[in-house]
Amino acid sequence: VLFSAYFALQVIYARRKYKISPPRTTGHPEFERIFRAQANCSEYFPIFISLLWVAGIFFHQGVTAACGLLYLYTRLRYFQGYSVAVQGRLGPLYTSAWLLWLLLGLAVVGLLAHFLQ
Repeated sequence: VLFSAYFALQVIYARRKYKISPPRTTGHPEFERIFRAQANCSEYFPIFISLLWVAGIFFHQGVTAACGLLYLYTRLRYFQGYSVAVQGRLGPLYTSAWLLWLLLGLAVVGLLAHFLQ
């Protein structure tokens, strides 16, 4: 939630800096990158929280928490990279996607172990 608030604040600051009033979502290229980075992070947040919750309950809390912290770090790097240049988002984007797949795998393994015993 703190990351989401941070990303939203960055959009507000960019709106003020480049004088782009809501509901406009276009304008200065730097604003557009910040806005898009925030929107992308927000779009993936429900998926992340759901996978984190299920994997934490049914697999292992410690492993899941470590994956969750690493995911949050990669999304922060994604946001920072995207804010500077479009290409700056790619490495963290691929890493965060890989972590979501890992969390999905942990959740599936945990659910199967729980319900097949």
